[in-house]
Amino acid sequence: MLVQFFSHVLNFLLPALAMALLVPSLARLVWWKSLASAGWLRQVKVAALLNLGVLLLGLIVLGRDGAMWTYAGLVLASALAVWWTGLR
Repeated sequence: MLVQFFSHVLNFLLPALAMALLVPSLARLVWWKSLASAGWLRQVKVAALLNLGVLLLGLIVLGRDGAMWTYAGLVLASALAVWWTGLR
């Protein structure tokens, strides 16, 4: 029972954490000069926090997990984190 609970929590959080790792990493391939001074770990932390907030908000507002609006919010929140921490 406890293993199943942690499995559900991990599967709920995994999209947010994956986006938090992927977007700053891929942004560095495109804007490597502009993001050279920005800390990668800081960008990942900010993106993870924003993404977790988006997931929780999507769950509360839409009433279920896995809605496409929530995933679109994850993309926007990750992009906002990269811009806020390194490109502005």
